[in-house]
This record gives sequence, structure tokens and C-alpha cells, in this order.
Amino acid sequence: MTRGRPIAFSPDEAANAAMQVFWARGYESASTRDLLEAMGLSRSSLYQAFGNKEQLFLEALRRYRESLLARLERRLEAAPSAMGFLETLFCETAQEAGSERAALGCLIFNSASELGQHNGLPSQHARQSIVALTALFQQAVIRGQAEGDIAPKRNAAALASYLTMGMAGLRTLLKSGATTDQASQAVELLLDGLRR
Repeated sequence: MTRGRPIAFSPDEAANAAMQVFWARGYESASTRDLLEAMGLSRSSLYQAFGNKEQLFLEALRRYRESLLARLERRLEAAPSAMGFLETLFCETAQEAGSERAALGCLIFNSASELGQHNGLPSQHARQSIVALTALFQQAVIRGQAEGDIAPKRNAAALASYLTMGMAGLRTLLKSGATTDQASQAVELLLDGLRR
């Protein structure tokens, strides 16, 4: 038996290119042609390397989620306080108002919104990504309560869900064209809710 031809492209670069397409267009609206053009691949190379569109999306979402969570975990560990980490994260997000990044939103929230009520692996992975982000927020809340900056008697899991909903709402506001002032005022109220 002869082996198949070796893959003559970078799977990492191709997967990252696909991630950009899914991020900009969504899962359903990203056509196979869009993906092939962005990745610079033939249909056979796509199937050889990644399988079908669904498997490619799962890989793209996994990459996005793992990269985001790793970055946030590093920032939380390095932050002088958990509340400082949360303030910086939400305020920096608000400052993205009017930018290309704001118009794209977050691939996790975009995917959960698009696929949340569907069955199948894409929707399951989108929901799992929300759970993973909420778990990171819960780490921050627990640390913030220990440091005395976040209301100690409040349920940490509930506050983590509150932060996830807050970030999802903030991303939606930014996608819909909210100004920096509007987003910043919303963030101020959101963060204030952690201290009470």
C-alpha cells in the first residue's frame, strides 16, 4: 500500500484562517467555498486535513477558546488583585467601541447565540465554551472574595454567571454600535454589582 500524499501546507495557518471566516460570518453562513479560499486549500486537502465543515468549525472554536482562556488565566495570575483583573478586562473591552474587533464580537458568544438552540456538536461545543469562560470568572470571583474586594457572602457561581452575561451583553452592545461612553457606563454598573 502507498501512503497518501503528505500535507504540503501548514494545518495551523489553515485552521486559523478558517477561524477568521467563522468569526466574521458565523457557522451557517460560512460556505465551504469561503473556507477554501481563506485557507488556500483544495476541497480534497480540506477533507484530508480536517474532515468536513463541522469538524473544521470545532477545531477553530477549540483554538479560539483555548487561546482566549490561556491569555485570561495568565492575566488573572499576574494581576495584583482579581477585582483589578476584572476591571481592566471589562474596561478594555468597552474601549474597543467602534473598532473592527468590536464589530466582530467574540467567537464564543457569537456561536452560542447562533447555535445555542440547535442539537449537534457545534452547539454543544459552543455551550461548553461558555461553561469554560464562566469557570474562569468564578476563579476570579473566589479570589476577589478572599481579597475582600467582592461581596464575600454572595454565591460565587452566580456572580460568575453574572459576569458571563455581562460580557455577552457588552459584546452585543459593541457589535450593535454602542459608543465608548455607553459601554463604559454599562461596565461601571456591572462591576458595581460585584461589591454589593
